[in-house]
Amino acid sequence: MSDSPYPIHPPVEPMLAKLAEELPTDGCLYEPKWDGFRAIVFRGGGDVLIQSRDLKPLDRYFPELHDLFLDRLPDGCVLDGEIVIVGERGLDFDVLQMRLHPAASRVKKLAEATPASFVAFDLLAVDGVDIMMQPQDERRRRLEAFLAGASAPIHLTPATHDRALAAQWLADFEGAGLDGVIAKPLDGAYVPGKRAMFKIKQLRSADCVVAGFRWYKDTTDAVGSLLLGLYDDGGTLHHVGVTSSFTMAKRKALAVEFESLRENAMQEHPWKAWADAQAHATGRMPGGQSRWSAGKDLSWEPLRIERVVEVKYDHLQGDRFRHATTFLRWRPDREPRDCRYDQLEVVPPYELGRIFSSGSSGS
Repeated sequence: MSDSPYPIHPPVEPMLAKLAEELPTDGCLYEPKWDGFRAIVFRGGGDVLIQSRDLKPLDRYFPELHDLFLDRLPDGCVLDGEIVIVGERGLDFDVLQMRLHPAASRVKKLAEATPASFVAFDLLAVDGVDIMMQPQDERRRRLEAFLAGASAPIHLTPATHDRALAAQWLADFEGAGLDGVIAKPLDGAYVPGKRAMFKIKQLRSADCVVAGFRWYKDTTDAVGSLLLGLYDDGGTLHHVGVTSSFTMAKRKALAVEFESLRENAMQEHPWKAWADAQAHATGRMPGGQSRWSAGKDLSWEPLRIERVVEVKYDHLQGDRFRHATTFLRWRPDREPRDCRYDQLEVVPPYELGRIFSSGSSGS
């Protein structure tokens, strides 16, 4: 018998989603996909534990939420959801990342300056009873009742059975910083660690400069990832992300193919200044270290600015691709100077408050 004060003994692996190209047509509950830190909240025995997706505690980084959960949530419940920070233009993942700071004094200051919110989208236990094996539709009904009186910064995610409305969310909500739509089978139990849901994202393509690359792991004969760049209106080439979706055979072939492009590449490279230590300290270039790089070798090899690649991406975060992109094809017909930000689709802004008030009855 467990001596845990919580109705479900932590840690619990979050239920995950697999990527789908289209919204499923039947038997699903649709929800917005929030772009934040996944968190499972345990409340019991007069205490709270906020668990991350990788099963580590998040309480020290979000003390304002820890205290809020302690005050507002009753003993005997477990909630699954997302920690987010709301900025002027919607969700702000960059600011959210800043909260993972090792210094408690800095965390306290940030908690006051940029307080976090919690968006709940599943209920795993209530009144001391584990309900993970109940079907999704029933858990949603109980979640709505559980959070009927909730107020900011605790939110209940909108949800619907209407596929047409979910498709509209997919088109509109990106403008508030959201990351797509999640589809959950109505009769599905909560299955820890399993990809039992579906995630659907807006996907687009862009032509990017290949300005350099990183080696694959500890090798020097296989390319790990390509470093992508886009020009702004002033002619400055910005590092916007990477693409690394290659087979091992292709990685080795690229290493050979890039040999000639590596010759004298740094002499007139637009990122030449990033080779000095002071520039690397900022963490805003391909080789820059940060506390999220976990000591990984981020050194890179410059290439002469001659190659263009088309990649598939989901959305921008500031001036960069939010996630790694997918390689589509080389573009020998495009000039590097034509690879500019203005080719990207501009997503109309969408007020985050409208999402929270858009309805959550599951209709």
